[in-house]
Amino acid sequence: MKRILIIGLLLAIYPGMFRAEVYHIKIEGTIDLGLPPYIERILKEAEKDSAKAIILEINTFGGRVDAATQIKDLLLNTPLLTVAWINKRAISAGALISLSCNKIAMVPGSSIGAATVVDQSGKKASEKAISYFRAEMGATAEKNGRNRQIAEGMVDEDVVVEGLSEKGKLITLTAQDAIKWKMADFIAEHFGDVLDSLNLSGQEVVEPSINWAEKTVRFLTDPMVSSLLISLGLLGLFFEIKSPGWGVPGTVGLILLALFFGSHYIVNLANIIEIILFVVGVGLLLLEIFVIPGFGITGIAGIIMMIAGLYFSLLGQLHRLNPSDFSTAAGYLSLSMIITFIGIFILLKIFPQTSIWRRISLSGTQLRDEGYFAARDYSQYLGKKGIAVSTLRPAGIGQFGKERLDVVSEGEYIEKNTPIIISQVDGYRLIVQPLKKKGNKK
Repeated sequence: MKRILIIGLLLAIYPGMFRAEVYHIKIEGTIDLGLPPYIERILKEAEKDSAKAIILEINTFGGRVDAATQIKDLLLNTPLLTVAWINKRAISAGALISLSCNKIAMVPGSSIGAATVVDQSGKKASEKAISYFRAEMGATAEKNGRNRQIAEGMVDEDVVVEGLSEKGKLITLTAQDAIKWKMADFIAEHFGDVLDSLNLSGQEVVEPSINWAEKTVRFLTDPMVSSLLISLGLLGLFFEIKSPGWGVPGTVGLILLALFFGSHYIVNLANIIEIILFVVGVGLLLLEIFVIPGFGITGIAGIIMMIAGLYFSLLGQLHRLNPSDFSTAAGYLSLSMIITFIGIFILLKIFPQTSIWRRISLSGTQLRDEGYFAARDYSQYLGKKGIAVSTLRPAGIGQFGKERLDVVSEGEYIEKNTPIIISQVDGYRLIVQPLKKKGNKK
């Protein structure tokens, strides 16, 4: 009797103390690869707390198939009761996530289906990609006791369900149709109705929010943001290669590339192999530019390794991919390269002509007749002939008699051991060109 009184007193003080928790997760907007780690974290918390149920409120037009497949695996493997509450729509990848749950509830007027696979341009994907996702949808529906054929008809318009669909049209079900064809379990207009239907009224509801780290990762792994990180990072490195020393552009470039690889590593898109590929590729390219004369296999290998590292980091885990992911990754990488080349063109051709450049650079010329002169008089070297003792890219070293001088070409690469002549002296800058170009004038 005493024990019953104590329990009654505790319940009066804190009614939720002995109630199993219900976790309420919202899945809205585009399904990306930043979402599975968030779902995984919440599932682990709910399992640790011995939660009564996980209710996923779904309103999405879809997103990445590999992200949806990861979430599907998490939902199928948890021992907890999982419920998909479709509030408005569960289209494409959202349909797969819904079918992964033990129960499906739908708001009146909501819909589920239209799960065909498209590429990055929005066009229908290849038959191989469609076949893959059709099998995923069908197997998932079957696992939870739902009609496999209807699930496959959501992906492939060639699948016909007698009395429901005709050839050439994808299956999309309204709430009422989903109940009729047993693809959903009950109608629930409000969240409280979901709890009532599951006999969970009065249970404590936990609504975990996405933390700042997960928000940051989801932002950085967005395909468009990833493309910009790649482009701006490569531009920063290019700027450093073209300028002496090391400065802000190169540092910013490395930070942006670190953000790209770091965020993709967290969501299991990139692994250490892709990162090593890229770093080694950069090293080979720098070796080719600053050490090895000419441009050959080392530089080409470096470029290939850099592109491979970036490409595979956009792909993700190979065992989770469907065929359309390869073309999607290639599309975003191509976009990054286009942005990079446009940026290089602007840096080399357009930016030096702008007012901003004129404000940060010296526009005047200090003439010797006006009393200006360099610490050393280099005019004596004008017309001197020598040989390039290093490849000029465009800067390098030339040997003139017994003197080794820092020289720069007029913009072109000059191979090592090429005869050269100092054609112009600009202050302390000795500008050279291949001797053969002056041969007829001498």
